[in-house]
Amino acid sequence: MKKQESIPIRIFRFYYEGFKSMDIGKTLWALILIKLFIMFFILKIFFFPRYLNQFDTTSEKENYISQELIERAIN
Repeated sequence: MKKQESIPIRIFRFYYEGFKSMDIGKTLWALILIKLFIMFFILKIFFFPRYLNQFDTTSEKENYISQELIERAIN
């Protein structure tokens, strides 16, 4: 009797076999990886600056965040 595989392994094999049998599966995976790279690395650099790096201690960072939250809640 064959041992039942765990659910994550079955899910992985389902998608792996599905993309392997496709003609353009590798192209689709390449496209997905390129889009993820653009979303998480390129856009992060331009649209999410690091304001907290200007402070040295954690207490200064905490004060800055609390002041920003209070000001935004008032406005």
